Amino acid sequence: MAKARSDSARCVVVGGGPAGMMLGLLLARAGIDVVVLEKHADFLRDFRGDTVHASTLTLLDELGLGEQFAQLPHQLEKRVEIVFDEGSLAQDFDRLPGRHQHIALVPQWDFLGLLADAGRESPHFDLVMSAEVEELIDQSGTVTGVRYLDRDTGERHDLTADLVVGCDGRHSKVRSALGMPLKSIGAPFDCLYVRLPRDASDQPNSIVRFSAIGGLVLINRGDYWQAGILIPKGAARAALADDAGQLRRTITELAPFLADAAAELDASSVATLEVKLERLRRWWAPGALCIGDAAHAMSPIAGVGINLAIQDAVATARMLAPALRGGTLTTRDLRAVQKRRTLPTMVTQALQQSAQRHFISASLSGNPEPLRMPLLMRAINRLPVFSGLFGRLVAIGLRPEALAASLIRNGAAR
Repeated sequence: MAKARSDSARCVVVGGGPAGMMLGLLLARAGIDVVVLEKHADFLRDFRGDTVHASTLTLLDELGLGEQFAQLPHQLEKRVEIVFDEGSLAQDFDRLPGRHQHIALVPQWDFLGLLADAGRESPHFDLVMSAEVEELIDQSGTVTGVRYLDRDTGERHDLTADLVVGCDGRHSKVRSALGMPLKSIGAPFDCLYVRLPRDASDQPNSIVRFSAIGGLVLINRGDYWQAGILIPKGAARAALADDAGQLRRTITELAPFLADAAAELDASSVATLEVKLERLRRWWAPGALCIGDAAHAMSPIAGVGINLAIQDAVATARMLAPALRGGTLTTRDLRAVQKRRTLPTMVTQALQQSAQRHFISASLSGNPEPLRMPLLMRAINRLPVFSGLFGRLVAIGLRPEALAASLIRNGAAR
């Protein structure tokens, strides 16, 4: 039965994605009673973000989870190549500080399972699956909990808390219920995801391909390529017409070595991602806070959304744990979290917006002229200092968050 062990907690986290699971784990280790509500019965959903960046890998080491992570099926990405019709940029991560000079690619369900298992070691942690939040409980303008549906039994439960944190993604129920103002930056493209068989003779590195005829992202997942095909906004139906004939042709033209694999592709195996680039103007309300995609939906460019969300979770746990533990949480504390995380969010979104403007839009414009590598990327190719900065921004982020000592220890383990 999808029911919390208690009808109350210090904190309720809505959404069992990377931000929600990390926040739940960290608060529990700080000795704070936390309940994570996940609306699905399991974590098994395909074509979710599978990138675990260097700063997150360092975080897992600090939490004592590095060895367990290493046992999960994963690939280490040490080099990414961005190829244009004219020019290419190969980005190595060997200039990164610390022991993780790479990005890891791991099925997200395995990563979330690792965090869930670590959380369950604490009596302060409760994960409730098949629990869909339907509304917030409000008392005199302050959020004091949630009402959620047990999707297995159809029963509804009230769960009170000092704080409700929305980690439920770009279609956040928490955000919607709070009615907080949203700034839409806009994205000119959507993305179609498919799996394509990978031959042992294929090149080992992931590839990002931009051309006058379209855009393609190929991520090496061992025995298959996870392929993301960029399409103009709202053009998924046209791209999948004729049983995905246009899609097969685009893949073949952009990556000729995948011609045979693309020939076997049919529309039923394609997943569509509606790309959004937006952020809340205000992340908080009395008794509630949004972080991760619920606060700032990111474009899939460079796969930085998960890293940004996890850094949000670390900052939230570190900054709010003392007030939650003492029962003294105020809106000033919530406002401080947004203030701390606004700069990395805005700068990352500005960089994504620039990428959209300078080469993604050009690759989808229909202009037959060969697509040339932008001037900035040519400068990165020539100047090593820029190359190191580019790799750091992708793999570590603008403001990596540090753990407090109280969040590292496995406090009050069972």
